[in-house]
Amino acid sequence: MKAAGLCVGASNISYVIVEKGDNPPRRQNRAGAATPDDLPKREESKTRVLQTGSLPHEGDPRRVLGRFLREGFFEQVCYLGVTGRKYRHILKAAQVSEPEAVEEAYRFVREAGWPADAVISGGGETLMVYTLSPEGRVKGVMTGNKCASGTGDFFLQQIKRLGLGLEEALEEASRATAYKVSGRCSVFCKSDCTHALNKGAAKGSIVAGLCRMMAVKVLELLQGLKLERPLLVGGVSGNKILFDALKEALPGISVPPHARSFEALGAALWALEEQQEKFPGQELLAERGESSFSRHPAPAEYLDRVHFASMEKADPREGDTCILGLDVGSTTTKAVLIRRRDQALLADCYLRTLGDPVAAARECYRQLLAQLGPNLSIIITGLGV
Repeated sequence: MKAAGLCVGASNISYVIVEKGDNPPRRQNRAGAATPDDLPKREESKTRVLQTGSLPHEGDPRRVLGRFLREGFFEQVCYLGVTGRKYRHILKAAQVSEPEAVEEAYRFVREAGWPADAVISGGGETLMVYTLSPEGRVKGVMTGNKCASGTGDFFLQQIKRLGLGLEEALEEASRATAYKVSGRCSVFCKSDCTHALNKGAAKGSIVAGLCRMMAVKVLELLQGLKLERPLLVGGVSGNKILFDALKEALPGISVPPHARSFEALGAALWALEEQQEKFPGQELLAERGESSFSRHPAPAEYLDRVHFASMEKADPREGDTCILGLDVGSTTTKAVLIRRRDQALLADCYLRTLGDPVAAARECYRQLLAQLGPNLSIIITGLGV
């Protein structure tokens, strides 16, 4: 018998498929809830993980879930459990809270040899700490503040600005000395990264600094807790630089199996044992409900009220006297060439800075020159930067 678990997060949808044999059902107390002493141990041979994964949904989880359904991903599944805070309401399926999902997943990994006193879950937009009782129950939940600077999405945004992929960024960071960046505000942090690039700091140093800043945010949340064996789960658990920084302060920290899909694992195990509802099939996606909030008309309905400033390009001529304008931003770099006598635009360029403002400026100059043509000579009498 198979069950699937979905964790519909703020940035990603993680999924797990599990399978088990004929384990006995849980014994329940009079209130109908399983008690710590009554929880039967799973035999590893009877409950196993068949498949795990995580996909970004870019703010449109319906699109990803619809793809799952069209491709028949869940056809083999008897039961489905769903967890997550932000988007889980869009699914018509049995749902379990994230603390309960964490408990289920923790029981599974504990029996595989990963005992812990807390679970640190770092996702795209949130940082959560679940403290655990000796019986494996969640006894406390703490969450980080709403500043984005310590989140997984903020980290990905910054390395994208540097023109790096995730694997490349972590590889460069592993060989670099961390550049110290502020973590108290995402705006300050981004400014620190930009200033570091402008001063010529290596990209790997900045990435290493971002990882260490994120570790500091985690440790700030753990202040006052005496943890000996915490588990790190969620998307950030794959960041070795962050993990190594945490291990300096928390020698007992570890990353358990299936860490990146931990809550989804818990939802799958919960569905497998509770067996409350059969998998709903193509009816999984709920109809879009009307919001109780008032809505403004779509901006596209007001295009006739918008004036788009434009500037016609003119053909350059031999000997034109021109002014060059250059704007080097933290994300994009722009350049224009204007003829002085009639303010005509002769050439323009817009490209990503990619963490290297000098190289971006030079590339702008190259593109302007290419637009003028190889045999044309002009005179530049001013440069505005």
